[in-house]
Amino acid sequence: MQDTQIDMLRRSARQIVRELGFMHSHLAGTQLSPSAVHTIIELGLGTVASAHALGDLLHLEKSSVSRLLKKLQRDGLVKVSADKADKRARKLELTGRGAALLEQIEDHARGRLRSALSRKTGPELSVIEDGLFAFAAALGSDMPQPHMGKPQPTQHSGYQPALIAGVTGMHAAFYSQNYGFGALFERKVASEMSEFMGRIDAPLNAVFSAYNGKKLLGSVSIDGEDLGSKTAHLRWFIVSPEARGLGVGKGLMARAMKFVDEMAFQQTCLWTFKGLDTARHLYERFGFELFEEKTGSQWGIQMVEQQFRRALPGR
Repeated sequence: MQDTQIDMLRRSARQIVRELGFMHSHLAGTQLSPSAVHTIIELGLGTVASAHALGDLLHLEKSSVSRLLKKLQRDGLVKVSADKADKRARKLELTGRGAALLEQIEDHARGRLRSALSRKTGPELSVIEDGLFAFAAALGSDMPQPHMGKPQPTQHSGYQPALIAGVTGMHAAFYSQNYGFGALFERKVASEMSEFMGRIDAPLNAVFSAYNGKKLLGSVSIDGEDLGSKTAHLRWFIVSPEARGLGVGKGLMARAMKFVDEMAFQQTCLWTFKGLDTARHLYERFGFELFEEKTGSQWGIQMVEQQFRRALPGR
């Protein structure tokens, strides 16, 4: 890229920083510093769950993270406890007050962007969205290679070699690290997905996956048989942390919803649990609505389980 192009991108980035209030001492309508606001958001969205992961995400030194968490604890926003799986690690979670603040921050941010983008057309919004995803992915690359461009995920349908192991491993790693799920959960994913793959050639079933070369980035399955009554079951949706900003989750969901609509399923259901706000935003974007919420332990730990449903468009 030419220096003029680089300077134009830098100027745009500076304007975004100013307009969104990052130059202010407080951010998102709160009395908190930018790093504190980011901590509240990422904990609430389930992006991180430990002090070490928080430091890596925010590019902060251990001492800075320690000071930040102490202040948030004093303010009653964050709870810090020992990790049962690793006594040396500290597990983080929002308190009730912290969760309420997260809702305030989210409402403020959505309102700010909704106001700014209200006059844009659908195609213009798509350009903005795709551009920001690509820009964020480029900035976040561990090994930036501008001449090669950003990784281009490829999508596949149907069974792929090692897909069952890959999807199970991604689930086990993410939910163990962030939510303490154990062997029961991993066995459940592995056994149920293995059973499903024995039926994958049935017309009502489908699995979609995304790869960077041979590396699995994400996957989602549609089980059109287990719930019956013209109801599709969205299962095992997972995206690798390495694929953040590449549009992998959005692309997989689009393929899955295209399939259920083409097959004329009257509704699509999925089960998840409270706290996975990033995934919930994506589900709602594709027309899912919260149908039921109750306490349960189907994944081995007592959680507030949620069922989301999406009706066939036009119904």
